Amino acid sequence: MNKADVQHLIDYMYWVNHRLLDAAEQLSPDELTAPTSVTMRDLRATLVHELDVEWSWRLNLQGRLTDADEDLRPEDYPDAAAIREYWSRDEAEMRAWLDGLTDEDIGAPVHSDLSDDDRPLWTYLLHIVFHATQQQADAATLRTLAGRSPGEIGYLEMARELNSRP
Repeated sequence: MNKADVQHLIDYMYWVNHRLLDAAEQLSPDELTAPTSVTMRDLRATLVHELDVEWSWRLNLQGRLTDADEDLRPEDYPDAAAIREYWSRDEAEMRAWLDGLTDEDIGAPVHSDLSDDDRPLWTYLLHIVFHATQQQADAATLRTLAGRSPGEIGYLEMARELNSRP
């Protein structure tokens, strides 16, 4: 696994996140927090949970996560626009960090306080992407059940969209 491969997978993760946020911004706060028996969390809580995982794991891998860093709380984000604002900042920080890494950095072992082990950095970055895939599927399901599907979120849809740009 090299830096370009990891960045490409991170690009896909953010592409899906943007589509889900676009769809979520069409909802009222009540619709965003509607109870569900289909997934573990309502849509707002699902999106905030995914944001929290991306944020906390990045800090963890940078050796910057502290006991003072608390889990993000869904109630602190009244609507999808508030979630997008925080997520946009976090995405910029993730991309800036990744831009500064080399292929050697991606393959080097890193200690994770969250899992209390040492693995090559790329394995933790894949964990972030694969965790996102699960949460994104839950969010897409909730959107679809509410009659407002985010559309196709598969990898090939992103590849087609990117290839069709001038």
